[in-house]
Amino acid sequence: MPHLAHPLLRNVVPRSPFDGHRRRQCLQYLRTLRTLQYDGFTTVYLGETEISESLVTGEEPCSDARGRPGPAWRVVHAGGGQGWVPWRHRLLLRDELCAGRDHSLFPEFCDVVRKAYGKCAIVVKERRRQDGAGPKEDKDPEARARAPPVLQLTSIACHPEVAKSCGHELLSLPPRSTYLSPLDSAWSSLKWFIINSRGEFSLQSVGGIYSYRYILLSDLISRGIERVTPSKWRALVGKARRWENYYLGKLS
Repeated sequence: MPHLAHPLLRNVVPRSPFDGHRRRQCLQYLRTLRTLQYDGFTTVYLGETEISESLVTGEEPCSDARGRPGPAWRVVHAGGGQGWVPWRHRLLLRDELCAGRDHSLFPEFCDVVRKAYGKCAIVVKERRRQDGAGPKEDKDPEARARAPPVLQLTSIACHPEVAKSCGHELLSLPPRSTYLSPLDSAWSSLKWFIINSRGEFSLQSVGGIYSYRYILLSDLISRGIERVTPSKWRALVGKARRWENYYLGKLS
């Protein structure tokens, strides 16, 4: 007969030693963001997502003889309570990114949102680090809530001093807090559109014994981005705002 745990112990959730550190990070981020919002800053979420070849074609993922994954692209864009920002999104091939990031993207982005919205709080989810370093105590909580010297995404490097030169503030989204940003839901909507609509953006060519299929990838991505309308963005931002209120009340 299997041994059953005591009923009072069934709901005990083991906690990591990093949980307290993450809670402090989250609270620092939320307080800093609210302060900036009260000071008239417009919140803008900047990020990227990966679009794999298998997602575009609907075929099984493949790899080369060395086991490396097939081609993939990175979509870079940003949005906020008023919808996607009036900045042309970027579609970058992953292999091209290995040669280095385009350092002109972030200054261009900062200039565009300054002209569109004035001063902005630019929230970025940094690419996940692989060093496995443990948490460090914060000597200056207010400074820690803001971005480190450089926020590295796969396709773009975000420099706080570049943001400040345009009147913006750059904030780093706390780890494992994607629900505090509407971007992940916007990317999910884009990917569902790709899955459901890729046939409409495909061209078939038959020549000799071979047939070829061409997918208008740029048009497919652009149309998918357009499907995330300003009204959808307002709903996504409202959801993130409710999470912010919840954690501010719970952690304060």
